Amino acid sequence: MRITFLGHSAFLVEVNNITIVFDPFLTGNPVVPANVNITADYILVSHGHNDHSSDVLTLAKQSGGTVVAVFELANYCTRQGAKAHGMHIGGAHDFGPFQVKLTQALHGSSLGGDNGPAEYLGNPCGFLITANGKTLYHAGDTGLFGDMALLGRLHSIDLALLPIGDNFTMGPEDALEAVKMLQPGQVIPMHYNTFPLITQDPFAFKKVVEEQTTSRVCVLQPGETFDLT
Repeated sequence: MRITFLGHSAFLVEVNNITIVFDPFLTGNPVVPANVNITADYILVSHGHNDHSSDVLTLAKQSGGTVVAVFELANYCTRQGAKAHGMHIGGAHDFGPFQVKLTQALHGSSLGGDNGPAEYLGNPCGFLITANGKTLYHAGDTGLFGDMALLGRLHSIDLALLPIGDNFTMGPEDALEAVKMLQPGQVIPMHYNTFPLITQDPFAFKKVVEEQTTSRVCVLQPGETFDLT
């Protein structure tokens, strides 16, 4: 399983001859790699906020990929002409090349609202995906919650993608507690340093996690790749 960081909370995952994109925020993303050009067989969207969904419809229509999201957000994408598969938190589905299970996330999910009413799109979520005996957890935008310990007990998580930016999500201190509960083999921090409001030092996070847990932290710059083997 090869994971490429696209900045913010966006990742490209290549596994079993397919591509999976998490939370494609490319348009308007100040840290997206230059000249990024991706296609997707599946697009996993944790919630409707623009910094996670700005390129979902364009990517889905151009590549013919399937959007995977909570039911309300999937229905929205279908109404806009995209192919989508709706799910809900706690549900799992086998897509063939990989399996996915939706987890809770403590956040919001809407589109618009800056200059008028927002359209609410169901609950936010995270994703557990499993392929070739490896499990990856993309937490989405979330605060710390106690059931992360349950996720860690029920699933052997090889790699956790965790937000550390604070203000809108967990900060580094709460993300450390998340690592202690999830007990992943590896951690990649996300959702930080995209904007001044979520500025953090990922290497300070790496140091404290590796001092206090057995998990290893890999800090990726946008465009860099991690191989989960």
